[in-house]
Amino acid sequence: MAKVVIIGASTGGLPAAYEIKAILGKTHEVTVVSNTDIFHFVPSNPWVAVGWRTREDISFPLKPYLEKKGIRFNSEGAKTIDPVKKQVVTSAGTIIPYDYLVIATGPKLAFEDIEGLGPGLNTSSVCTVDHAEKTYSDFRALVSDPGPVIIGAAQGASCFGPAYEFAFILDTALKKAKVRNKVPMTFITPEPYIGHMGLTGVGDSKGLLEHELRERHITWHTNAKIKKVGKGKMTIEVLNEGEKELPFKFSMVIPSFKGVDAVAAVPGLCNPKGFVIIDEYQRSPKYPEIYSVGVCVAIAPIEATPVPTGVPKTGYMIESMVTATAHNIKDSIDGKDVKTRATWNALCLADMGNTGAVFLAIPQIPPRNVTWSKKGRWVHLAKVAFEKYFIRKMKKGVSEPFYEKMILDAMRITKLEKPG
Repeated sequence: MAKVVIIGASTGGLPAAYEIKAILGKTHEVTVVSNTDIFHFVPSNPWVAVGWRTREDISFPLKPYLEKKGIRFNSEGAKTIDPVKKQVVTSAGTIIPYDYLVIATGPKLAFEDIEGLGPGLNTSSVCTVDHAEKTYSDFRALVSDPGPVIIGAAQGASCFGPAYEFAFILDTALKKAKVRNKVPMTFITPEPYIGHMGLTGVGDSKGLLEHELRERHITWHTNAKIKKVGKGKMTIEVLNEGEKELPFKFSMVIPSFKGVDAVAAVPGLCNPKGFVIIDEYQRSPKYPEIYSVGVCVAIAPIEATPVPTGVPKTGYMIESMVTATAHNIKDSIDGKDVKTRATWNALCLADMGNTGAVFLAIPQIPPRNVTWSKKGRWVHLAKVAFEKYFIRKMKKGVSEPFYEKMILDAMRITKLEKPG
């Protein structure tokens, strides 16, 4: 009997647990280790931050649903990984041995890289549901006492979609509260141009997002580096323009990401930022029994930009990583050569509050076979539907290609042919 341990139980780890258990069956043991006993649907956090969702709407307890599928669960969190003894040690000292380890931790949020940045200091966040709930409190304070707003991403960030989303969602929410006319909005980003998104753009993402910012009277600074954040004051440095001091009443900034401590500490496993180095089969070259999926995977930037930007890991890409990992672990257990590669395609549904935009890149890294973007109210409705669909399927323990289905539906709606 093989023992498979998965660290992490979010949008990468939970589907990985279900898919690996389904493909391995009852004869092998699957254990999930998480630092929380609750699943939260992270893409809905921007809605929580303006009161359109609650924590209860987007979360459920992990243990009963995992155990129903015969998957063991430990919520003590991983403290250390010993790749020689092949064991995970939790924060409570529990030793969990493994034959195969899947790292799906997500990132460490590097707010500390910039003075004054982050929840509890001077800016808000939508990176976790805890952050989003605090941001909702900050949003209500803004509605009561309107003033300038700064939304965006810090240098080194790789997750730009939520920054754009939240800017548009906030614009819509402020209009509903009838105070938008009292709130000047500025978008800041390290991207060399609007819509770059760490991907050199997707379809007409530049034109589409610039148009949307203009339509909503949101000014912007690209090639921007945040120097420090004080109370109601942000100092940024813009390429070829020098330093600027921007006042604000409310600010939400996506930070850069790093690898979590337990993973980054394993010798030879990660790059300097703590992201797991993998081969084409999702395996660590140094420790072939260790696999990794999701945001914690190391991917080199597509191009050098004047201000550093990272590469996003979108849901569709993560889905393909999970499937490849499940099949490769099964082949390895069966004594076969691993052969399954993730497709690494990208699909992003960006909600804009009262409309939305979809971006598709196949594959995510250029050159691409398919690249397109579309805008419409149907995207907003599709994201709402997908939230409910994903949560329902995760409760049922069903592992299936969610994003593949969504892409085909999107293409049917926009009368595009299936790629390939």
